Amino acid sequence: MILNHIWGLYAHPKDEWHTIEKRHESLMYSLMHILTISLIPAICGYYAAAHIGWTIGVGDPITISSTSAKIMAASMYFALIFGVFALAYLIQWMAKTFDSTPTYVQSLELAAYTATPVLMVGVAALYPVLWFVALAGLCAVTYSVYLLYSGVPIMMNIPEEKGFIYSSSVVTCGLVLLVGILAFTVIMWGMGFGPEFIA
Repeated sequence: MILNHIWGLYAHPKDEWHTIEKRHESLMYSLMHILTISLIPAICGYYAAAHIGWTIGVGDPITISSTSAKIMAASMYFALIFGVFALAYLIQWMAKTFDSTPTYVQSLELAAYTATPVLMVGVAALYPVLWFVALAGLCAVTYSVYLLYSGVPIMMNIPEEKGFIYSSSVVTCGLVLLVGILAFTVIMWGMGFGPEFIA
């Protein structure tokens, strides 16, 4: 039941958004969706970094120690969850500007299902070649943005014209949030919390 909207978001997204909007599941339902889907990039990233090795251009694959990979996977998992919750807060916070009054749960549903393609594409890490993962990630981000633009007018009950501007604002906030998480990661690596590479 936790993952019952995923197929619909890929096969017929607008119809699925209407279904999600009518049901409005509980906070626990959205939380279980996020906690489950966020495991995909964390587990696949761990396995790729510790056991397969990343290929960047020519040369031998680059691997890190199992301990470092576990720490990075756990950090990624919690950062992804934090990112979705923060995005939901921003969605709710900006709603007043666009004459909408969603609950936090509605905002979380929108954030969680919009982020689903980006989280699910984490499976691409099982083929850890930089160009392939980057291309897969770009496709996932593109589809997530499409889901956002199609879902905002339905979930927030506003006209499509306002929904377009609202969605653009959410995309901008999401990019700022992503840059903030990446900057925090760089700072932590600079403080000596970087991975331990295996020669």
